[in-house]
Amino acid sequence: MTAGAQPSPATDAPPVTLGRAISQRSSLARRMMLIAAGWVLVLLLGGGFALDRTLTNLVRGNFDDQLEYLLNSMIVVAEIDSDGQVYFNRPLGEPRFLEPNSGLYYQISAEGREDFPSYSLAVTPSRSLWDTTLKQRNHLDNEPHFYDSDQLPEEPLRIVERTVILPDSDARWTFTVASRREELDAQILRIRSILIWSFAVLGLGLLVLAVLQSWYGLSPLRRVRAAIQSMRSAGTNRITEPLPLEVEPLVEEINALLAHSERQAEEARTHAGNLAHALKTPLTVLTNAATARAPDLHTAVMRETRTMQRHVEHHLARARAVGRRAIGHARTPVCESAEAVRRAVERLYPGTRFDIAGNRSALVAIERQDLDEILGNLIENAAKYGGGSVFVTVDVEPEDAQCVIWVEDDGAGIPEGERQRIFDRGARLDTGKPGTGLGLAIVRDVAEIYGGDVALEESEDLGGLLVRLSLPRAG
Repeated sequence: MTAGAQPSPATDAPPVTLGRAISQRSSLARRMMLIAAGWVLVLLLGGGFALDRTLTNLVRGNFDDQLEYLLNSMIVVAEIDSDGQVYFNRPLGEPRFLEPNSGLYYQISAEGREDFPSYSLAVTPSRSLWDTTLKQRNHLDNEPHFYDSDQLPEEPLRIVERTVILPDSDARWTFTVASRREELDAQILRIRSILIWSFAVLGLGLLVLAVLQSWYGLSPLRRVRAAIQSMRSAGTNRITEPLPLEVEPLVEEINALLAHSERQAEEARTHAGNLAHALKTPLTVLTNAATARAPDLHTAVMRETRTMQRHVEHHLARARAVGRRAIGHARTPVCESAEAVRRAVERLYPGTRFDIAGNRSALVAIERQDLDEILGNLIENAAKYGGGSVFVTVDVEPEDAQCVIWVEDDGAGIPEGERQRIFDRGARLDTGKPGTGLGLAIVRDVAEIYGGDVALEESEDLGGLLVRLSLPRAG
């Protein structure tokens, strides 16, 4: 490399190794596992969250119902004494209210009492509060209110409050019942722990099930692979093992592809054998003439080489048609090809009258080059051996799968007994005009390769030869 030259990108690019190529390929099993894992994760998270909210609200609601029951029991037995203080006309029946720091407390208070203006604030706490006072919230309605509070050090509380007006009092009294949240939080924590472990085990089980489902569901593909390996090693030519309905179309396509390949291989062997057989006789003649130093060696060489050339051209035309047919289904307009052939033949036979009629939009399932070769042979023969008029008619019936092309001339025609022999390679009825005798043979072979056929008849309109060419329509 010269100084200052820059390395080419292709040289500096890292090679694509087999490992990288395999890692970049997608996997059906991996896709199925990712989809299953994603849906399991979404459903378990959603279901777990909904179930956690439901159970947590159920436990908290049960806890709140107990607090509200105690609150209503206090309101029912509460009365106002002569000093304006609240007292209970019978015991509450809950001993934890009497035990200091028991975790269950109540407090009754009123602000701005109108019946005893000398008191701006009255507070009646439970004995369990001892010397502590709860901070209450002001509520203007008579509904119970629940909330959590951390106002007591190291003792989170669940509180319910309700504001009522007691008999013989114009003040709004706030009744409060508070309970330690440790038991409630412990129950919620236990529920969440059970949910987490349960859903984790459920998720793991679902993932294992997805793995087994993927392994079992994709087992027919592994059987197909084993069958293909058996075809390569054991020499079988079809997949005959019973497989599920979903895999049967794939197996049918593989068998059809194998059958198509076998037909192509058989056609290739047949063409090669026919060509070898056709060339064997001319080569033998040339070898014998050269060995015997025959005086007409020059004439024999010219005659036999023309014969060999006809055979080679014929088989090359068949090989090209077979190769183009294997590429895929073609769509070729018939009239467009016929017009192109007409313009070319008019230069060779300027005095001939051509008439192309029929369905101008007809399409055939044949490659354009092959259709041009077929129509070129037919139209050129009609112009060569006719009397000056060539008619081409394209006929397509809506319900018919074939497109019929009629090529007529006003020549002498072909006797009915010679119409089959004329398709043989090299067969010529009129040796006074130049030609190789391969035109109709090539037309027949190429048409049959595409699933069509060709027949010779007598033209009723022009009196000469009528060639009926049938080709498959393009859908």
